[in-house]
Amino acid sequence: MSKSIKVLGTGCAKCQSVTKVVKDAISENNIDATVEKVEDMMEIMKYNVMVTPALVIDGEVKIKGRVPSKDEVLKFLK
Repeated sequence: MSKSIKVLGTGCAKCQSVTKVVKDAISENNIDATVEKVEDMMEIMKYNVMVTPALVIDGEVKIKGRVPSKDEVLKFLK
């Protein structure tokens, strides 16, 4: 089953780093997932996130306000 991943952020350097870490983790481990970048503040606020970047996996906020390690992302995806 495909995972739904959203990176919430306004496009800052940290937000771009989260996107890269997530995409690297997915490709290196052959994980079936879609990655969506959400930059609209109204959409971000629907997740009750006030600090970006944030990582949402299958509708659940996993990380707020920091860049996760690749290992952290893998734990969330497995």
